[in-house]
Amino acid sequence: MSTNKKTIFITGCGSGFGKDSTIKLAKRGHKVIATTETEAEAKKMADFAVLNKLPIESFKLDVTNEKDRELIKNFDIDVLVNNAGEGESGPLSEIPLDKVRHNFEVNVFSSIALAQLALQKMMKNDHGTVVFVSSLAGRQGIAFLGSYSMTKFALCGGIPLMRKEIARITKNVHVSLIEPGAYHTGFNQKNWAKQFVWMNENSAFFPIKEKIRIEGEKYFELFEIKTTDSLINKIVQACEAEKPCIRYSAPWWQNYGVLLLRMFRL
Repeated sequence: MSTNKKTIFITGCGSGFGKDSTIKLAKRGHKVIATTETEAEAKKMADFAVLNKLPIESFKLDVTNEKDRELIKNFDIDVLVNNAGEGESGPLSEIPLDKVRHNFEVNVFSSIALAQLALQKMMKNDHGTVVFVSSLAGRQGIAFLGSYSMTKFALCGGIPLMRKEIARITKNVHVSLIEPGAYHTGFNQKNWAKQFVWMNENSAFFPIKEKIRIEGEKYFELFEIKTTDSLINKIVQACEAEKPCIRYSAPWWQNYGVLLLRMFRL
């Protein structure tokens, strides 16, 4: 139980990291505004909160919808967790560009737009934290997940600069990155499968389509962590810290693996 109760606004709470961090933070006594992509997900979260007597308010917020994003102005929040995200897969030499654009719209442009709205009030009040959920794939890309990796590289490159810029004005408003490795939430499998929907016999990669599919399945089976606990603990740390770190990465061994790969330029 945290002694310093905060109001925390989280996007993408219908499943995965967003759902798990909402529950963990609420159980620690924080007021959580848990937004979801759909009305059905919001109702499910609201019902869970009532059943378990947790301080959670939930409603639909599509981060790509400008009017939905404006809803954040209705709340006085201490922390924004930009968790909502989407992935696309397939060879960058062929993936339809509309899919790449949408990937950037969700993961980069919408998260920055929402952060800007939150930061307007935080800068005025000289208090607050914005947390961006990025990925270790934003420091070491994964073949056939190029579109997704690029969006996360954008966050990993840009958010530290946002932090430096804000530090020129105040030491009481912070931004941080959360960099998850591979966790078994269903997100990876869902995104990996997307490439096989549009990859047809005209693709240069069509002859090795099944090989790509199997390689991805084996990769995630080997590396995915079955519980999100280690990552959720990092999100909790970032939310509760008065002076959060620039980045929190988990699991630790995948983080060190990325550092080694980058060191040897692999």
